[in-house]
Parts: sequence; structure tokens; C-alpha cells
Amino acid sequence: MSRESEILDELYDHTIDGERDPVVRLTKEGIELGMDPGVILFDSLIPALEEVGAMFEEGTYFVPEMLIAAQAMAGAMDELKPLLLNSGIKPIGTFVMGTVKGDIHDIGKNLCNIMLEGAGFTVVDLGVNVAEETFVEAIKEHKPQAVGLSAFLTTTMPMFIPTIDAIKKAGLRDDLLIWVGGAPVTQEYCEHVGADGYAPNASVLVRELKAMMGIAA
Repeated sequence: MSRESEILDELYDHTIDGERDPVVRLTKEGIELGMDPGVILFDSLIPALEEVGAMFEEGTYFVPEMLIAAQAMAGAMDELKPLLLNSGIKPIGTFVMGTVKGDIHDIGKNLCNIMLEGAGFTVVDLGVNVAEETFVEAIKEHKPQAVGLSAFLTTTMPMFIPTIDAIKKAGLRDDLLIWVGGAPVTQEYCEHVGADGYAPNASVLVRELKAMMGIAA
């Protein structure tokens, strides 16, 4: 087995185990050996994160394990992003993400961001306590395929409605997928506010979003 093949195998294993330092070291070694950054991403890192998502949904992995795996992946992405941009590899889509006005929770949002980036999306993170008009301006500027609204509190969930209304009034609703999520959010509430999708966790978001966009898993 060549060293390049060994690196791909080791990257896969260390990403699943959430071992950031070895993941970063192996990514750098691969780059120094002249490996294609796209191969590192699509043949090793993304499959590893997809496996982590599958284990999470099966109940064999939990949020802490999923988070450290995503952080390991993020370490590799820091090394790969400049090379991927220079190589002309285009992202599969753009996703605008933010926690709605009045809410400052971001752990779940940040995990979704890492998983989306790992799946090949460009993520525009607006942060927390995001006003309706900020979402509207970001959609106008970045022209995303999807936008994510996050709420951790039952008291901030109702902010989905004025935010979606503002998007509609700005004439930006057509051809835009609106996703909602957060601890108290349900599929029923998603339908109530008129969103397109609900994700109980980052793994489901990535899988279902890709399916909705017609992108092969």
C-alpha cells in the first residue's frame, strides 16, 4: 500500500475518532506529498463524517463524539480550503445560517456549520441574535440555495415567523430552501411556520438537504 493510501485510511479512522491533531498532521503530510486536496476531502474526510452521522442516528455516537469528529474535520478543512479554492473545485451550494433574534445559543448551529462545510457547502454564518433584515441582506448578497434558522428557546421559536415573512416580502422566497432547527423545534412547528425542512441534528440536516437539492449522498 502506498503512503498516499495509508494517509487516506488513517485520516478516515482519526476523523471518526475525533482526533484533531493527527487529522491535521496527516492532512499536511498529504499536501506535502502532492496529494490532490479533492481526493483527501471526498475520498476520506467526507466519508468519515458521513459515517459519524450514521452512527449518531443509530445511537452508537452521541453529541460529544459527533462534535469532536466535526472539530477534527474542521482542522483538516483549514488546511484544505485555500487549495480547494485554487484548484477550482466548486462548492455544491451556499447555506446562510443564523440563530434568530433574541437567542444567543450557537453550539448546535456551529456543529451544523462544520458538517455542512465538510459536505461541500459554503456556509455564511451570521452568528446569534440575528435580526430579520440581516437574514434578508445576507440572502440578497450571497444568493444561497438554503437558509437555516436556529432557535434554542421556546420563547425565540416564534421569531421564525417574522423572519420568513421578511424573506417573502423581499421577494426572496422562491427557489430558497428554509430550514429550521433547535432543541424545542419539531416537524409540526416547521410546517406551522411554513419552512421547507426541519432537522433535529446536523447529520439529518446535511443528508436531507442534499436529498432535497437532488445531490447524491
